[in-house]
Amino acid sequence: MIYGYIRVSTDRQTVDNQRFEIERFCTKNGLAVERWIEETISGTKSPEKRLLGSLLSEAEKGDLIVCSELSRLGRSIFMIMSILNQLMLNGVRVWTIKDNYRLGDNIQSKVLAFAFALSAEIERDLISQRTKEALARKRSEGVVLGRPVGRKSSHVKLSGHETEIQLLLDKHTSKSAIGRIFGVNRMTVDTFLKRRMEK
Repeated sequence: MIYGYIRVSTDRQTVDNQRFEIERFCTKNGLAVERWIEETISGTKSPEKRLLGSLLSEAEKGDLIVCSELSRLGRSIFMIMSILNQLMLNGVRVWTIKDNYRLGDNIQSKVLAFAFALSAEIERDLISQRTKEALARKRSEGVVLGRPVGRKSSHVKLSGHETEIQLLLDKHTSKSAIGRIFGVNRMTVDTFLKRRMEK
């Protein structure tokens, strides 16, 4: 059995690109996907909480799983290694397209799987660390990040236009008309007046 495994993290992503890659790869190598497994879920979720878990249980010795890259299987080195180990023990092959990886029962496959997963984990850690450092630098410069939980934003689109809005109100301009002038809806104007102008 040849499986095509596709995973995207969000609804905004599309499975079409991965499916196209897999189909083109299989055609080039004289293969035909017999069953597609597609899911929209974070790779941080354990395989048991994904369709991947059923695939791992169902796949048998000699079966082949084709996916675009190893990171589709999981988002951490431990998860990827655990999945690959289970598949290797069951004699299931895994071929990836972007990183050109071929999982077999040899030591080279195991070493390559470990090296790839480790480099991916290190890269994610580096990105996370750079983000944390950037945020820490902003804080040290006195930049306030975010806002306290439960507090309404102190700045809205109409902020700074209080004088103009008051002049329009003095001329008996409707809230709907004011909204059109500033590119917001009437409810936004109404809320702004209650929270800002009536203080």
